[in-house]
Parts: sequence; structure tokens; C-alpha cells
Amino acid sequence: MDNSAVFTALDKVCEENICALSGPSESPYGTVTKRLVACMRKIRQHGRALEPVVASFTAVYHHYDFDAQTPGNGYRTLVKVLQSCLVHIIHKGRYIASNCRGAFFRAEHNAAEMEAYCGALCQLRALLHLAQRLIHDNAHGQLYSPQDGDLSDRFVQEYSSMHKACFYGRCLGFQFSPALRPFLQTIVISMVSYGETYGRQQSGIGTAALSLLTSGKYVIDPELRGAEFERITQNLDLHFWKSFWNVTESDILSGFTRIASDPVQVNLTLTVPPESLQLPLASDPTLSTSVSPPVAHWGPGPVHMRLISYDLRDGQDSEELLGFSQGDAAPIASPRLPWVHKKPPSPWLLIHFHGGGFVAQTSRSHENYLRSWSKELSVPVLSVDYSLSPEAPFPRALEECFYAYCWALKHCHLLGSAAERVCLAGDSAGGNLCITVCMRALAAGIRLPDGIMAAYPATLLTTDASPSRLLTLIDPLLPLGVLARCINAYAGSDFQTVQPAERRGSLSALGRDTALLLSDLTQGASNWIQSLLDPTRTEPPPPRRGADPHRASAPAATAGGDDILHYPDGFEPLRSECHAYVLPTSCAVIRNPFVSPLLAPTGLLKGLPPVHLVASALDALLDDSVMFAKKLRAMGQAVTLTVVDDLPHGFLSLAQICKETQFACDICVSRIRMVFQPPPQT
Repeated sequence: MDNSAVFTALDKVCEENICALSGPSESPYGTVTKRLVACMRKIRQHGRALEPVVASFTAVYHHYDFDAQTPGNGYRTLVKVLQSCLVHIIHKGRYIASNCRGAFFRAEHNAAEMEAYCGALCQLRALLHLAQRLIHDNAHGQLYSPQDGDLSDRFVQEYSSMHKACFYGRCLGFQFSPALRPFLQTIVISMVSYGETYGRQQSGIGTAALSLLTSGKYVIDPELRGAEFERITQNLDLHFWKSFWNVTESDILSGFTRIASDPVQVNLTLTVPPESLQLPLASDPTLSTSVSPPVAHWGPGPVHMRLISYDLRDGQDSEELLGFSQGDAAPIASPRLPWVHKKPPSPWLLIHFHGGGFVAQTSRSHENYLRSWSKELSVPVLSVDYSLSPEAPFPRALEECFYAYCWALKHCHLLGSAAERVCLAGDSAGGNLCITVCMRALAAGIRLPDGIMAAYPATLLTTDASPSRLLTLIDPLLPLGVLARCINAYAGSDFQTVQPAERRGSLSALGRDTALLLSDLTQGASNWIQSLLDPTRTEPPPPRRGADPHRASAPAATAGGDDILHYPDGFEPLRSECHAYVLPTSCAVIRNPFVSPLLAPTGLLKGLPPVHLVASALDALLDDSVMFAKKLRAMGQAVTLTVVDDLPHGFLSLAQICKETQFACDICVSRIRMVFQPPPQT
């Protein structure tokens, strides 16, 4: 869409509304009309100021793409998001201009909608100004500057003080595919309801069920929803996020996922004891090297995995493999019935590392697409349930994933695979682990996988400013405060020396949650009903368990301070009433190349197998993929980058939501297939 045409249409619709609402005849809506007129004038002012700014970006943002065939970087994304906001304003403005004199015109509703988008436009203008500073301060073609810590600190401080609630109320998800917006609204409502009940309950399915009783007010009042979402993303600690994300691990919800997913013959959880492995050297198979079990933080411990296979294959029903099983109910579908056909080992093996910010989820919450992969590719899938932070910070997860990779190579015959070709696949944090496991294998001198498929991987675990990281101000799935908490947990800034003693999703945990649910059911229902009957109630919520203890000491950012970025005369972004506390990602561990592979020297990356990156244009981690792909290409490494449109971070787990997410997941499958069946070289 032509940006000039969008700004022309915006200016025209603003004029039409101002004329229609400021005419000689008396408006029947009184002060609401004045609000609409004032709002349209502000929008027109923002639009006229933004047009030359957007023109300056469109003139240069192609220099930051991976290549001419792969248009995608944070600067492009910011312009695209702004354009989406303007298109919404234009459509709403045309409706208001045409219907404002009608008998059924909802003046208050339309005024609130337009004011919300006006606020969003103001904040997007601020983001584009910050992006201008990045273009000015960074080297040509570079999307971030790791040496400019001052710029990154100022970006974090600006994020902490800027108003964000407008993006989580009426404007929620405007930048994404329309088919995803109802889903995102459901997620945000669930999250804020869960945050309200979190202070009274322990985590789990009981809290999730109780939150349904408090969600009605957030459906009715989008402004309240936005304000509450801003509060919890800024002030609730990491344990809240772990608890919320791990709701998908419950037996009930995972059971629904399994019903909706492709049936598989094998779904077996394995616990591998911590024993040293002997693997041949890649350079001379007659020699071998020893691979130690994971030992970081609490010494040797087992590694947990899940084997998923659409077909039953030789080795998968062996007594040796079943000896590693945790005793799942019917993990293998009728293996000993005479009419069940058992297939020979697959020549391929897919090893998967799940996402979840290094702090949450397991293979169980990723089963829906793993089952599909096993069916579509006709390959066994081994997904690693590595230990999670903050209880198990770096390098525990990497040690476990590397050990699991080595164990799979040595015991591939038990997994139903000959492992002639091996692919590592992962999303987000799992994509990071795919890359770093390969780096470990390269350093150890053992066989490398034949390729990597990393979906929206985190390759730079810092809060360094980049244009796509600016999206953390508006992203409902990956706000900067949450991203920083996950990074610091993995780096060990919030390390708790506690060895996990209980696997999530157990019946005992579910029983405990159910008891807690029943004990507080009456109170939750009463509070919800009272909130609906008494909408004027404004007393602040009680302190939540898990509120960030550093919240009170957050720096008060002021519009003229020395550390705040200066904006053009006459413009200032909206400020939040309560500032966020974002713990700086300054720990030295974060710049370890096995934590942030984008910072790895050439010697640790040279020789990696082909890397296939699949990113989203609307993901805050987009620039991680673009810069990592550029770095590999500059070294002569085989790399591909695909950027899909209109989807959020984590789209693999949303495969069944809409056709756009399914299309993106199909791209991931095609990249894995390229590893197993590489195209002939010309």
C-alpha cells in the first residue's frame, strides 16, 4: 500500500469529520462531539508530522534486509504497524463521518474507539522517533549497536515510563492478522483475570478456572483491561509468568490438545540416567570422545525427553527403550497386536527443543505441531524437556540438550531411526538451543546435525535497542518487561539453588489446584458480580503475591531529564501513571556466545550445518534472525531466512487457529524437509 495515499486519505477523513461534527447545526451528543473533534485534530497533527518521517524510512530501510528477495527488518515493521493503525483510523473515521447524524449512532463508543487509536498513534510516533535515533547512531546496515550501552539504557528507561495500556484495550492486536485478534483478546483477558486471582491462589488449573469468574468486567471494559494488562506486565514477577504459561501443561488442557491433534502410535516420555557417553570423532571415527552428563548447579541428573512417532517403527517397542519410560498410560498404541504393522527405522531423526523463554512449558505444550510434523515428514520426533530457569539457569539447559543430542545419536536404533540425516528444530528459546547445541558439537568434534530449523529464535539475549525490539512496547505476547525477566532468569540473575523435584502436570498438583479452586469459588463469584453491579467502584486491588519487589524503586522518568530521549518541539508521548521496573540485562553471562550466539566469534560458528530461520515480520525478535542470518552469510555459511507477515511471536503453537498460522507452520515443515532431502547442488 502506498504510504502517500494513506496519509492523503487520513488527512481527508480528518477534515470530513471535523466539518461534519463542527457544522452550524447543534450536535445531539454535546461534549462527546467536542471529544471527537479534538481527537480528529490530534490525529491530523500526528499524521502530518509522520508523513516525512515515514518517507525517510522507506528511502533507506531496504539496506537493512537480509537480501532483495527477503524484505524484512524492524524498520519496515514499524512502518507497517503504523500503516495498520492509520488504516483502522481511516475506516473508523469514514464510518463516523457518514453516520454521526444517524439515529442509531453510538457516539460514546465511537469517541472511545477513536481516542484509543489516537493514543496508539501518538505512541507509534514516539517509537518511530526512537527508531530514527537508531538509524542515526548505528552503523549502516546494522540493526543494533552492542557497543552503545547508553542508547540501550535510554531505550529501556523510555519504555519504563511510556503509556502502553492503549495497545491492550480497544486497539489490541490491530497489527496482526484479523483472524488472530479474537484469540489475542482471549489471551489478554485470561491473563489479566489470572493476574487478579493469582494473589489469592497458588498457580495452576484452579487459578485459571477461578479467573473465568472475574473475566467479565475485562470483556465489558476495554480500558480497564488495558490498564490491568499494563500493570501485570510491569509489576508481577517471573513466577506469575511461569504459572500462567504452564497452565497449558495441565492434564485437562493438554488432553483437549491431544484430541484436536493428529493421533500417533508412539508418545513416550523418557528419563535418561546421567551416564557418560562415548561418541566417535567426526574427523576420525576410529577415535572417540567422552560426553559427560549435565552437572551444572546441582551435579549429575537425568535428562527428560518425549518420543513422538506417527508410525510404530522397529526399536520403539523394545524392552530397552521402555526401560527409560516414566510409566505413561498406553504410550505405544497396541504394539504387540498381530495386525499392527511395524515399519522399519526411518532414515531421518528430528530432535526438538521447545520454546517458553527458558522458564516455562515442556514438550507437552508443543505436542500439537510435533504430532503433525511426525505425520507429514514420516519421522520420529525426540523433544527434550530441559530444566527451566530460574531454578536451572545457564548452562544447565544447554548441557541437557547437548547430552540429549548425543544420547539420541548413540541410541537412534531405539528411537525408530537410522539417523542417516538428523535435523535440530526449535522455536524461540528452543531455536537458541538448536544453534548453541551445534556450537557445542562443533567444539567437541563430534558429528554435527545435517541442518537446523529455528523459528523466531532468540540469538541476542540482551535488551540492546533494535528497531524490532521497540515492538515490545505494543506486543501482547512479548512485552519488554517479560522478555527482560526471562533473560535475567536464564543468565542466573534470579538463580535459586533448588533441584526440581516434581514434574509439572501431575495428578497431585491438579488435585491441589482443584481444592484451592473450590475453597475460593464463592469469593471469586461474589467479587465478579459486585464489580458488575457497582461499576463506580475504583478502590485499588490488594497487593498481589509476586509483585516485583523492586517496583517501588523504579526511576521516575520525566520529560526533560538528562537520560530521556528528546522529542520534536510540541510533541511528547503519553506517560504511564506507574513506571515499569526493567532489570538491566547487564550480567556478563548474557554476552557469552553460548547464550547469545549473535555475539559468537567466527571460530565458534564456522562449520555449522545449514541454518534455516523462519521469522515473523511483527515479532520483537525479528532483528535477531535478520542479523544472525547476515552474520552467517558473511562467513560463507549456508543459511536461509523466511519472514512471514501478520503473525506474532510463537506462531507455531497457533497452527490450528487460522490459515495464516498454518501457512507459516507449513514453511517450517518445508525447511525441515530441506534438511532431510537437500536439493541437488547445481
